[in-house]
Amino acid sequence: MDIPIGLSIEQEFSLRVYKEQVDRLDLSTTQELLLEVLRQSMVKENLLRELIKNGI
Repeated sequence: MDIPIGLSIEQEFSLRVYKEQVDRLDLSTTQELLLEVLRQSMVKENLLRELIKNGI
C-alpha cells in the first residue's frame, strides 16, 4: 500500500498562514500554545490507537 506522506497544497497554505500568525506571538503565548498542540496530538494518538485496537 502506497501511502503519500506530505502536505497537500491547501495544507501548505494553511501552514504558511499559521506561521505568519505565530510569528506575531510573544514567547510565553507561543510556549502555551505549543504545549496545547502537543497535548492535543497525544489525545489524537490515543484515540487513533483505541480505534485501531477496536477494529473501527
